[in-house]
Amino acid sequence: MTPTTMSLAETQAFLDQEFPQMQAGGRAYHLEAVGPLTSRMRLEAHERFLRPGATVSGPAMMALADYALYAAILANIGPVALAVTTNLTFNFLRKPASGDLLADCRLIKLGRRLAVGDVAITGVGSDDLVCHATGTYSIPPR
Repeated sequence: MTPTTMSLAETQAFLDQEFPQMQAGGRAYHLEAVGPLTSRMRLEAHERFLRPGATVSGPAMMALADYALYAAILANIGPVALAVTTNLTFNFLRKPASGDLLADCRLIKLGRRLAVGDVAITGVGSDDLVCHATGTYSIPPR
């Protein structure tokens, strides 16, 4: 396997610089790992992400999946701020238990113009999928 273009620290620093709004109200998204065609991100279950019943909301899971995809792409192609989401599909499989969520992203295709990946979201300490997402990003020409 080829190494990533950007390290974990470099990827997190780029995300913090280019998308500070993702951490508005306090850091909640934690990039835990990047690797060849992969990333792992944790979402702290802050109150602002909860819905009635004290579980993480669908929109919060959608943001987590999209952000994890973007982090995996950046780590593997370098700092390209204008790579943009062109498609996201979500399957909500079960209500998440109260607590933090983990998004494990795997890039299925990483080409010059398009990247396609899937994201499995689970609760911390559980293997049960609460959400499965697939997404496509458009990568601008260099």
